Amino acid sequence: MFLSMEHLNKTYSGGKVAVEDFNLEVEKGEFVCFIGTSGSGKTTTMRMINRMLQQTSGTIKINGEDISQMDPVKLRRKIGYVIQNIGLMPHMTIRQNITLVPRLLKWPQDKMNERAKEMIKLVDLPEEFLDRYPSELSGGQQQRIGVVRALAADQDIILMDEPYGALDPITRESLQDLIKDLQTRLGKTIIFVTHDMDEALTLATKIVVMDGGKIMQVASPDEILRHPANEFVENLIGKDRLIQARPSITTVGQVMLKNVASITPDRLLKEALKLMHDRRVDSLLVTDDGGTLKGYLDIEDIDYNFKTATSVGDVMHNDVFYVKSDSLVRDTVERILKRGFKNVPVVDNHNRLVGIVTRAALVDIVYDALWGEEDKKDDSEDTATASTTVDQGGDAK
Repeated sequence: MFLSMEHLNKTYSGGKVAVEDFNLEVEKGEFVCFIGTSGSGKTTTMRMINRMLQQTSGTIKINGEDISQMDPVKLRRKIGYVIQNIGLMPHMTIRQNITLVPRLLKWPQDKMNERAKEMIKLVDLPEEFLDRYPSELSGGQQQRIGVVRALAADQDIILMDEPYGALDPITRESLQDLIKDLQTRLGKTIIFVTHDMDEALTLATKIVVMDGGKIMQVASPDEILRHPANEFVENLIGKDRLIQARPSITTVGQVMLKNVASITPDRLLKEALKLMHDRRVDSLLVTDDGGTLKGYLDIEDIDYNFKTATSVGDVMHNDVFYVKSDSLVRDTVERILKRGFKNVPVVDNHNRLVGIVTRAALVDIVYDALWGEEDKKDDSEDTATASTTVDQGGDAK
């Protein structure tokens, strides 16, 4: 087992119990969310993993090695850590912040410089940002740097303590997408503390629900939603949260349309206009020759720029919102509907365009989730009534 916690307890002076008999096993590459109300023990538990807090009793092992036998400083340098207020050093450049741990590990300068370039590329920020200071970046950009700083020394475990709690919803969702993508691509094990159930359901492969220092339930997001262990878990989920009503439909790929109108950036605007006319659409998705999604183009863009621009690449929008084909519908419905898009492109794990998910399809899913059971009940009652009529009169009336 990659990370194991056995009979973990934390009691403070005065007898206050923060964590009681906590047991958990984490496989390498899992995304584990600790969730609970304030004072539930989730942050205390997480901070015992890198010995920022010392457990009162119990054991924590990483790759079978008891962390109490490790040098705490060396242990912390092997574990990435991201906190809510980001924690970038204001007097250091972005390059220096990213390479903080590699520098402590005495990496060669050229290796650190290359690592900084790799890391900033991972979060889609320009290389020239490396020589800026944190105050010159937005809050969301700073948070992206905080994430890659935790990855810079190639740590296998990343601890994240409510890292997105202070951000606006749009920036927060963007960073959730980022960390989930990085975790999947890089195979890192992440322990993520949150008080937001939606965030846990979106990110986690395993959710640990805590209350009063104890584990209430450990399960996958689907299992938590479908089979909450007790009333506390039910209340934490919230009865108004959408629970998927169609067991057979779980991913975006199952509801997307595959016949997508797309064009490459090098094509002429008049070609784009003809394609729109032929396909009876008012927008086109833009991909490269390999099918990788690059942006989108609206009829307004052609109308406004027809006399001054020639190619699709001259006027296309690069900031396209998309979802992954293997994303759970449950996690995607609200995010799409509240943006008001008519449709959203769907990509595979290599960012290749594979389809679109329409607003109408999502409305059908929400309808079935909210009223599907009533419709089934009505249909059942109608059938029963018809059957009774036949039995009583000999003929259906």
